[in-house]
Amino acid sequence: MRSLKALLFGLAIFCSGCAASYVTPGGPVRLADINRADIAEVASRKPSPNFPARVAIVRVQAPQYKSYKSDSWGTGRFSVVTTQELLTEEQIQGMEKWPSVAGVAPINRLLLSPNLDSLDDLRVSAAKVQADVLLVYTIDTSFRVQGRVYAPLSILSLGAMPDRDAHITATASTASALFTDVRTGFVYGLSEATAKTAGLTNVWGSSDTVDLKRVEAEQEAFKLLVPQLEKTWVGIAKQYAK
Repeated sequence: MRSLKALLFGLAIFCSGCAASYVTPGGPVRLADINRADIAEVASRKPSPNFPARVAIVRVQAPQYKSYKSDSWGTGRFSVVTTQELLTEEQIQGMEKWPSVAGVAPINRLLLSPNLDSLDDLRVSAAKVQADVLLVYTIDTSFRVQGRVYAPLSILSLGAMPDRDAHITATASTASALFTDVRTGFVYGLSEATAKTAGLTNVWGSSDTVDLKRVEAEQEAFKLLVPQLEKTWVGIAKQYAK
């Protein structure tokens, strides 16, 4: 996989000498796929509520995810993006004001295992910072040009795209955000949201400007996700906080 990505980004650099090009970022990860367990085990999991709760946050993407300016950490069934392109300090401060929240902190690379195969690996990282609840989220970004949808790690030739037909759509994937109990793996709740931005012709003239629109779309998707997360959390706190 890494050799394929290196080849694609190498081709993009090579092509830049003749025509501008951009490699679309890696894909999302299905949260259900990394929460591996048989039905009996899932049914046996129980919450271990400890409220006010300390919440750890982590962004997961497809294995060996790479975007124009960001890399990911870990090998296995998924990877973690530790660069905070989406989550802002203001949003963290807002989450800390949610009911029954004792604190909020993103998981950094120093806490992560190099091999990431299941949600359990992330729970271990969250336990290292004494978190009670882990919030996991992923972003699914698609590029559509003249009606054609480009898959992750596709090469876009830039510079000749009509205004009305060139745009990026960034959506939170199915079950885009998941609250899970750090101690037991019990899933408290799920949230999702969708956003879209459109880019004008001159925006598609260089990789830098295309990636700026990609980040804007993803930031908008995450911004819309936050109120949904809060709504889910309020329900969790109401049910489990004593």
